[in-house]
Amino acid sequence: MHDPACSMRHAALAALREREPGPKAAAVNALHARYLAGGAPCQADAVIGEPPDLPGRPARPALVEPRLLRHRGMQTEKGRAVLLHALAHIEFNAVNLALDAVWRFPGMPETFYADWLRVAAEEAHHFALLQARLGEFGHAYGDFPAHDGLWDMCARTRDDVLARMALVPRTLEARGLDASPPIRARLMQAGDAASAAILDVILRDEIGHVRIGNRWFRHLCDQRALEPHETYARLAEQYRAPRLRGPFNFDARRDAGFDEEELAALAAHPESGEPVAGDKG
Repeated sequence: MHDPACSMRHAALAALREREPGPKAAAVNALHARYLAGGAPCQADAVIGEPPDLPGRPARPALVEPRLLRHRGMQTEKGRAVLLHALAHIEFNAVNLALDAVWRFPGMPETFYADWLRVAAEEAHHFALLQARLGEFGHAYGDFPAHDGLWDMCARTRDDVLARMALVPRTLEARGLDASPPIRARLMQAGDAASAAILDVILRDEIGHVRIGNRWFRHLCDQRALEPHETYARLAEQYRAPRLRGPFNFDARRDAGFDEEELAALAAHPESGEPVAGDKG
């Protein structure tokens, strides 16, 4: 008989509580491998009590209001380091968001937990790529201030898996699909092909992550006999989701599972602009 503490969902919570990025990523990767090898039973129906120390994160970076963060141009190494740090912070938060989905919500199909554990492992890989590139600029994660917008929405949606699926992957993370190409273009203009290549990896994987969010959002709408478009609009208002602003990456959003009605609504948006796309939140 398996020790409940060895279950995939309990181990995901333990990884979420880990404060330091290196050990957190190692724990995620080890758990993902153990689960795929059959050594970490899911225990989908287990109701797990929430500890008081979530999420685990290091003492640095300092977290400030988004309006206090200074934007720097990408023509200098310092400016690109600030950008890479911001992206690394997003990916570190994304690891925590995926782990939170694994442990928090009981009673979902096992594939739900397997999906979000895989997402956590991929987000940890993105963080490692960005952290290594940041090191090549002579900096480390924690050197610059950051904001807490992603985890804030995670906390708001802690009591409803439907709201979580609606407003984290298919809202905040989908904004990353829109932001990536303009950022990539500016990096290439600055001659930084190495950083641009990391954005290519992230965008490819994030399309899959948003697709997972769309799939489980629609699964839950079907389960609760809810109309998806009306339900999304209601939840976005109820939980004060950030307003969508273009330009939008229509191709990536289509690949990520948004339907034509949703894309048409974005196209009618006053700031829709030309189809483009990656930064979450």
